[in-house]
Amino acid sequence: MQEVEITSNLKERDSKHLWHPLTQHKVSSEMLPISKASGVILTDDEGREYIDGISSWYTAVYGHCNPYITNKVFAQMQNLDQVVFSGFTHEPAIELSEALIKILPEGQQKLFFNDNGSTATEIGIKMALQYHHNLGNDRKVMLAFENGFHGDTFGAMSVSGLSVYNGAFEDHFIRVERIPVPDGTNNIEILDQLESILNKEEIAGFIYEPLIQGAAAMKFHDNEGLNAILKLCRQHEVLLVADEVMTGFGKTGTYFASDHIEEKPDVICMSKALTAGLLPMGLTSCNQKVYDAFYSDEIAKGLFHGHTYTANPLACTAALAGIELLTSEEIKQNIHRISESNQQFVRELKQKQQVLNARSMGVILAFELNVEMERYGNLRNRLFRFFMEKGLFLRPLGNTIYIVPPYVTSEEQMKKIYILLQECIDQFQA
Repeated sequence: MQEVEITSNLKERDSKHLWHPLTQHKVSSEMLPISKASGVILTDDEGREYIDGISSWYTAVYGHCNPYITNKVFAQMQNLDQVVFSGFTHEPAIELSEALIKILPEGQQKLFFNDNGSTATEIGIKMALQYHHNLGNDRKVMLAFENGFHGDTFGAMSVSGLSVYNGAFEDHFIRVERIPVPDGTNNIEILDQLESILNKEEIAGFIYEPLIQGAAAMKFHDNEGLNAILKLCRQHEVLLVADEVMTGFGKTGTYFASDHIEEKPDVICMSKALTAGLLPMGLTSCNQKVYDAFYSDEIAKGLFHGHTYTANPLACTAALAGIELLTSEEIKQNIHRISESNQQFVRELKQKQQVLNARSMGVILAFELNVEMERYGNLRNRLFRFFMEKGLFLRPLGNTIYIVPPYVTSEEQMKKIYILLQECIDQFQA
């Protein structure tokens, strides 16, 4: 009886002490307790099931509690759980480095471990700034896209363009110049603007989400336009820092979104699906040119950034197991199957007047509802509640609905997702 009572008042107990991320608690509803996760299914404390349509913020791409990964981590847990990574090394980190270099875009050579997506981009920014500092170049300005999002730490916030997250801190940011995202119609204008910036500002690095801006409502951008921007930056010796925290590890149909682009980055920031949603970890990789600028007899030229759980052996083991799954034929075929299904569904969506800008790349599918948002009050919350009541977990962004399903999502589960998306759309009139 006592256990039932303890379980039944989880919401009340949560509200006493917990402060949740991205939440204004005064106007938010109670948090929903999740008691179990398996494959693509989340189960709440009352036994209701939900398809995890966004892989729990793009992390659990091989399904929750994947036995291949959990068994590997359990075995590692019996041998080595944690050790400081300054002065020591261990086999899981070494094996992970060897496996990751094989699938990273061409040119990546060195890996710097960290804790999460924000710190992965933070270190990417520090690499770009200190690279030029070590070479004696007076370059203290970063370049970024408008409306990009790169994390919550100060450097990451500085290069992010979403002021709703950053407003209280903007007086403390590093200097950043911003350019629009190329959409195929504005490519020449952006290059002209970029040329002007590069001629008047000492730009150290350009940080960008390759091809898809996640927090900006899954905004896609033009491949050729991005490639031209990267090429021009490289001509001006600006380091290219690809934020693949969201896009990495198969979501765009290739191992990394940068694989779709001719100009390869100097630095790549990774997290989220890196450890398959099991444990927190981030990585920032770079090419030999970047690493060589820090390789010196002068101690001060080193990259002095370190976290207590850097290269945690359990997280490294989870990441290595994830890469083994990612490179398997089964997961490759699943990604292809979901990608093909998404493309077919996009063709259907484009016939609906209530839908704008239906698009897909790999397992990512997104569209905007063509509705008067004021007419429906808090549209985002209305959409969220609709899907949860139907057994589908999504996190709409304004009038943008998107899915990033786990790679193990079955055909039947994908059909259910599409049916619920159709039902949602049919509620509205264009």
